[in-house]
Amino acid sequence: MTRKLSGLIALLFLTILAQANPQIDLIKNAGNAGDYPGSGKLIIFDSTFSDVQESGLTYVYTHRLYKVLTSKGALDLSTITYGYDPLSAYVEIRKVIIYRNTGEIEELDINTVMDYPAPARAIYWGASEKMIELGRLEPGDAVEVFLFRKGFTYALLAGDEDDKYIPPMRGHFYDIIEFWSRDPILEKVYQTAVPKDKLVQYDVYNGELNSSAWMKDGKMIYTFSKKDISSIPYEQGRLALSDIATKLLISSSPDWYAKSLWFYNVNEDFGSFDVTPEVKQKVDEIMKGKAKTEMDSISLLTHWVADEIRYSGIPMGEGEGYTLHKGEMTFLDRCGVCKDKAGMLVTMLRAAGFESYPAMTMAGSRIDYIPADQFNHSVTVVKLRNGKYKLLDPTWVPFLRELWSSAEQQQNYLLGVPEGADLSITPLSPPENHYFRINGKSVINKDGSLEGSLVLEAEGQSDGAIRGMFTRSMKNSWEQNVERELKRKFPLMEITKMQYENPYDYMAGPIKLEISYYIPDFALITNDEMIFTPVVVSGIFMRAMSHMYYNVDKEERAYPFRDRCSRLVELYENIKLPAKLSPVYIPEAEAFCESPAGFEGEYKLSKSGNGLMVNEKVILKKRIYEKEDWDAFRRAVSAQQKFSNEPVILKFN
Repeated sequence: MTRKLSGLIALLFLTILAQANPQIDLIKNAGNAGDYPGSGKLIIFDSTFSDVQESGLTYVYTHRLYKVLTSKGALDLSTITYGYDPLSAYVEIRKVIIYRNTGEIEELDINTVMDYPAPARAIYWGASEKMIELGRLEPGDAVEVFLFRKGFTYALLAGDEDDKYIPPMRGHFYDIIEFWSRDPILEKVYQTAVPKDKLVQYDVYNGELNSSAWMKDGKMIYTFSKKDISSIPYEQGRLALSDIATKLLISSSPDWYAKSLWFYNVNEDFGSFDVTPEVKQKVDEIMKGKAKTEMDSISLLTHWVADEIRYSGIPMGEGEGYTLHKGEMTFLDRCGVCKDKAGMLVTMLRAAGFESYPAMTMAGSRIDYIPADQFNHSVTVVKLRNGKYKLLDPTWVPFLRELWSSAEQQQNYLLGVPEGADLSITPLSPPENHYFRINGKSVINKDGSLEGSLVLEAEGQSDGAIRGMFTRSMKNSWEQNVERELKRKFPLMEITKMQYENPYDYMAGPIKLEISYYIPDFALITNDEMIFTPVVVSGIFMRAMSHMYYNVDKEERAYPFRDRCSRLVELYENIKLPAKLSPVYIPEAEAFCESPAGFEGEYKLSKSGNGLMVNEKVILKKRIYEKEDWDAFRRAVSAQQKFSNEPVILKFN
């Protein structure tokens, strides 16, 4: 056979092989970079099949086909990474095929897959990653990936062989399937096979899916799909994608009461809250001579756990996930993650004679009503003498006057109590619980310099924002931090006096700062005019006014949004002027109060013309806002920003 004939036969074989591979046509017809502006790669299909066993153990097979659109997309796809927790999941990268834009097809050697500890910060539970390197890719190339997983997201108590991959609620299964992506997807399919006697419930949120169900080989096969999935445009402050993008929740758990009872029992059976003599001794020491009321005791113990148990999740083997580590362990190590801090507080409250239990919540997003495990955070609940439960969060309140952080208002939670509980939501916290006030007095001298003083007071989350300048820093930088806040607006400011109480004594009352200052060249003075922006309303200490960072140019929003917390802002300054002046331009007074937000603000020039007063009041009543709330929120923020940015112009008489 001649070399030329051999080459023709080889070419014919490759052509036949390509025609037999259905992926080739999919790749060719998928389009190119011009069809997907702003995207580096395209997911042609994303297919997942989940095979559920009677025990709840699930085998998950994932098949994806990517197409490289740009050089950035090629870089993103240069490695395939698959993360997992070895204590609760087993994963494989089973096959990777590269379809070159030249027509060449290359299957990678799976023996080159690397398994290594995953990068970690603050939580060191031994998570791992599997990774295979694809090497250099070019626009037009495509990558086909086959993945396998068995297990679940969290580890519980280790057992034999596959036992450790069975979900915590043995016999039950759940899944949360995201039908959104940063990259465009032509089609995403999720299919699960569930034993026919295992009753499941599901719901689709924030959109629609095509769905079907049929019986095959003793299992119900549920299929859900969606085509032409595009990325969701960014909006400042928008809610988590799980709250606004299409998702599927499916679960065999009957209701939240069943999950609540399971959570209660699994921790009681494990002995998570057994009180040791050492813990009891510390509790008595903390409360001795200080705990005069029920709330005194609860507050003292909550703040001790919040402040003294450092947030650091070290590997502790058995017991990760929904089983809270024993209080004895956390007390000895003086560190842990949210569930350890929550469990430590439950243990100490029980040592003090309280009835206390753990609870689960989801920080940062909503929990929907299908009882799939939508939790990422653990907190504590204590029963008061009046029979009502009170939430406590020792993870989110270090050096904060609150016992439950109001940055968690409008947040769903589930109690792990003996009688069982339904899904609940934390109430709104009134704005006046988080006031931020500045009262100022100042004098503008004839040369344009300013001498002034102010008194700042803050409570709740506003207190935490200001107090954090001290409690989150070394003591030798405390006054520098305050000075830095002021010099962001007035670089020439000189602090002549600063007074405050011990910032670590947050139980004594709301934080209070008294500051005196001098600013050379504060006002711009011409032959007949004076121009300046009063210090108090200029936007100083914006760390306590997160709403001021919002861009309010757009009149409408596509999605709901959130702020740090509900808030009341009250700003007042009385300014003595160097001569009798009259107004050229003063920002117009505004006053309105709508359901979610309100604003009052005005300038007043004294009758004598040598004094100016400015007053502002901003009311923000929510943490999470609907998109329909944007108009009122925007008006309030715009009004405060106007007072902050627009100077006063006065003329000499």
